[in-house]
Amino acid sequence: MSFCVRDMVAVTTAADGSATAYSVGLTGKLSQIRYVKTDFTDGVDFTITNESTGETLWAEDNVNVSATRAPRQATHSTAGVAALYAAAGSAVLDKIALANDRIKIVIAAGGDTKTGAFHFLVD
Repeated sequence: MSFCVRDMVAVTTAADGSATAYSVGLTGKLSQIRYVKTDFTDGVDFTITNESTGETLWAEDNVNVSATRAPRQATHSTAGVAALYAAAGSAVLDKIALANDRIKIVIAAGGDTKTGAFHFLVD
């Protein structure tokens, strides 16, 4: 039996256009992150990381509209070598695992007291 969990985090910036917010603890594989623009200033910058490991889940500058991303990470063999689809081929990517981890959202250049939301889908 499989299931998905969605956590939505509304973020409001301070007067200087910055904000930091956190999701609840999430467990599973991160399928996607959806940014929903409310009234953040055009050109908002955000960095989204796993709070416990610091691993970057999504970092993008100068965002003007709502967007969805499906972050993936490189996989490796048991010898620590990058897994490839074929010799000298493309890297094999997989969803990023979370183990009761909070997701940290850091906003810059969002505008004075502006809002937006982030939806995290984990399966």
